[in-house]
Amino acid sequence: MKHPARTSRRTLLALIGASLASVPVLNSPRASAAAVGLDDPAKKEIAMKLVSSAENSSLDWKAQYKYIEDIGDGRGYTAGIIGFCSGTGDMLDLVELYADRRPGNVLAPYLPALGRVNGTDSHDGLDPNFPRDWARAAQDQEFRRAQDYERDRVYFGPAVRQGKTDGLRALGQFAYYDAIVMHGDGTDPTSFRNIRRRALNQARPPAQGGDEVTYLHAFLDARVWAMKQEEAHSDTSRVDTAQRVFLRAGNLDLNPPLDWKVYGDSYHIG
Repeated sequence: MKHPARTSRRTLLALIGASLASVPVLNSPRASAAAVGLDDPAKKEIAMKLVSSAENSSLDWKAQYKYIEDIGDGRGYTAGIIGFCSGTGDMLDLVELYADRRPGNVLAPYLPALGRVNGTDSHDGLDPNFPRDWARAAQDQEFRRAQDYERDRVYFGPAVRQGKTDGLRALGQFAYYDAIVMHGDGTDPTSFRNIRRRALNQARPPAQGGDEVTYLHAFLDARVWAMKQEEAHSDTSRVDTAQRVFLRAGNLDLNPPLDWKVYGDSYHIG
C-alpha cells in the first residue's frame, strides 16, 4: 500500500540555497562528531531504505524508479524514488534534465503539459499514457541517474549540508532529509526551514553549544506539529516509531541493526 507523504509545496533550489547561505559555516570542534555523515555510502543506503519504508511501504527503494500514481493529495502524479510531483515543479525539473541528457526520450513530449499543470493537481495533457511512459522511461539507466541526481541536488544534499552545519550526526542529518522530502523548504510555516526555526526557539544544536539529543527532540517535536497541520499527516509514525526510537536509544550515528515501524508495519536493517 502506498501512503500519502507530501503535503507542502516543494520549492526551487534557489530557496534551499538561500536558507543554507543564511546559516554561518560550522567552525566548532564538535564538527568532528559528524565526520561519518549520512553521505557515507553505507549510511546513505540506510537513509534511502528508511524513507522508502514510509513513502512506499518497502525497503526496496530501487524498485521505485518506475513507481507513479496520483495519491489524491492535490499534487497530481507522484512518482519515482523520492516522490517527484507533477504539481510541485520537481517532476518538471527532472523530466527537463532527462530531456537534456537523452533528447527525444519517451517523456520529452510531455514537457509542455508538465509546465501547464505545475502548481495544480491536473492531469491535463498527461493522461492516459503518462504513467505507462514513466514506467518505460524507468527502464533507461539515464533516467534512473537523473532521478538520483535530482534527489541529491534538491533534497539529500541540502539536508546533509545543513545537518553538518548544525553539528548533527547521521541521525540528525536523516531527520532533516526526511523533513525536506515531506515538507519541502519553502516559506510556509510547515516547510523544513520553519520546522528548524521552530526547533531553534526551544533548543540549540551542537554547533551553537547545545546538546544534540535535546535539540533533536525539539526538532522532532516541531516536525510532528507540522505534520499534524494537515489531515494527510495525522499518522506521525515515521517520527514516533522510527526516528524517535533511534534517538531514545542514543543511536545518533544511525548504526545497524535498526528496527522500526511505520504505519504499523515493522522493518529491520541488520
